[in-house]
Amino acid sequence: MKKLRWSVAAVNDLEEIAKYLKLNHPNFANETIQRIYNSAKSLKKFPDKGRLGKIVGTRELILVPLPYLIVYSVELETVEILRIFHGAQDRT
Repeated sequence: MKKLRWSVAAVNDLEEIAKYLKLNHPNFANETIQRIYNSAKSLKKFPDKGRLGKIVGTRELILVPLPYLIVYSVELETVEILRIFHGAQDRT
């Protein structure tokens, strides 16, 4: 099983998602954040679970039915969570 590492940007993304949900959709906030976290954690066992990413060297895990996408990279012993985006978010 690989180790899981979170980039500063991904941690910030998750915190921003949590703030937004707690403010605008408090009934779904905790469950949604937990599902995002658990999906990222699942990549330790199944690092090739997501599709090839738009940027070379990355992969993307779509969180159906959630509108979020985890961008990550796979290294020899580590999966690094790079970013977490809302599906409607501009990623350029």
